[in-house]
Amino acid sequence: MRKILAVALLLGGIWGGYWFVGSSAMERALVAWIGDRQTDGWVAEYETLNTRGFPNRFDTTVTNLELADPRTGVAWSAPWFQILSLSYRPHHVIAVWPDKQVLATPFERIDITAADMRGSLVLEPTTALGLDRSSVVAERVELASTLGWTASMEHAQLAVRRTPTVVNSYDLSLEARGVKPASGLVQMVSRGVLLPEVFDGLEIRATVEFDAPWDRFAVERARPQPKRIQLDILKAQWGELDLWMAGELQVDSVGLATGEITVKAKNWRDMVKIAVGAGVMAPEFEGTITSALEFLAGLSGDPETLDTPLKFDRGRVWFGPVPLGQAPRFVIR
Repeated sequence: MRKILAVALLLGGIWGGYWFVGSSAMERALVAWIGDRQTDGWVAEYETLNTRGFPNRFDTTVTNLELADPRTGVAWSAPWFQILSLSYRPHHVIAVWPDKQVLATPFERIDITAADMRGSLVLEPTTALGLDRSSVVAERVELASTLGWTASMEHAQLAVRRTPTVVNSYDLSLEARGVKPASGLVQMVSRGVLLPEVFDGLEIRATVEFDAPWDRFAVERARPQPKRIQLDILKAQWGELDLWMAGELQVDSVGLATGEITVKAKNWRDMVKIAVGAGVMAPEFEGTITSALEFLAGLSGDPETLDTPLKFDRGRVWFGPVPLGQAPRFVIR
């Protein structure tokens, strides 16, 4: 009996020592990371940083956290932020956001509230802490901007995993339900189109290959840039508007894409009116583009449905034979 008790005390002491060393190492790593950001010119401040959860968890809570990147002008602050993990699986962490947080850009401040927002993050057990897989779930999110607009979303889930057979490639999946666009946007873009306040649903599945891995250096140094985008499906429905997209793009070093995305759009005439209302399309081109799209829709056999490629080449973009102008750059800042 004494031997069993001695062994139990020894094992308990060893585990207690492991937990103390592990929790201290996690706190030191976070403090060092924040200090490095300050050295790089960031605003990186917090009030307290503590780890609890003995004996089986490392539950770290940071209070009154403020982070701001001087290169992009983007800042984020929260009254608290939690990083949770099992002590025997420290590279699998759960991130928990508070019910209130603030995101600021050089143009506006956005107050974010959520009933629940948390993410699961599995990192590679190396010093670079490369991303293996991750998922984020948000429930009943509301946004309020200093520019006067508000928006909300009932549910969203984003999942990312490293593509097994391709270096620096990641599979992405996004689902959103009950999205209420920014207040005023519906009135601005509708131009007589009867649109509901709530966006019925959005689904995206894609694979994106980058020029570098997503790891801790992606935050500390430079963001990886896309090289190839394989869009398996983008499906969106807003009232009577129904949009499907799929295709593949190759992206060069300056963010210009070459490739083709097939677009299938139901009730496309309303989409043209929305594009004009949103300022994406000049009003003087509405008639010409509508006539061209009527011809394309007629080729598909259904005048109310478009089934046409969106072509990217040499910095320009075409919708079928119709030139749309300069193509967007695919750059992550």
